[in-house]
Amino acid sequence: MVLKLHGFPISTCTRLVALICKEKEIPCELIVVDLTKGEKKSPAFMQHQPFGVIPYIVYDDGFILYESRAICSYLVKKYPTQAEALFEQAASVEGTNFAANAIPLAIEEVFKPRRGLQTNEARAAEYLATLNTTLDAYDDILGKQKYLAGEHLPFGALLCTAGHAEVFSSKPHVARWWNELTSRPAWNAVKDGTHVYMKRLVDCG
Repeated sequence: MVLKLHGFPISTCTRLVALICKEKEIPCELIVVDLTKGEKKSPAFMQHQPFGVIPYIVYDDGFILYESRAICSYLVKKYPTQAEALFEQAASVEGTNFAANAIPLAIEEVFKPRRGLQTNEARAAEYLATLNTTLDAYDDILGKQKYLAGEHLPFGALLCTAGHAEVFSSKPHVARWWNELTSRPAWNAVKDGTHVYMKRLVDCG
């Protein structure tokens, strides 16, 4: 049974699902939803994802699931390992502590300029300061275990860094963790976009 991943190749949320597929060796097919053409708001797309947000997945039996973290949680449970509970914990930590600041920081410093909008420097600085505090906690956790999810299942849990490499490199355990994650075959397979390793139908193993 092949999982069909409906998303955009360079979308961070699409890549997050693709990363889990790669790590778990789950066969998947990328169905490109072209954000530049507004396809995520098309009637055909919103029939399956009523909020008009990528990605969503479809199985051969017609089962559909959207929301990237829900998808990743489902895939970990469907293809279980002994680290399920720790994955859930790490995913929750990422969603409530890291992404809550990293994503708006990326919006301010990356996506607004691309759209010709002005960055709110004060707001960006606030997001970065909070993100730095979050990574202090990460550094403490990673000083005691290999990954945020324990010694198994290296769930990356970082959707974007918005160019601030110093917040990672300045913390020894975070730097070690980040270097290990970004050296893994799964990360390198999707870091430049899912189109790099999934043209249409690709066995992610």
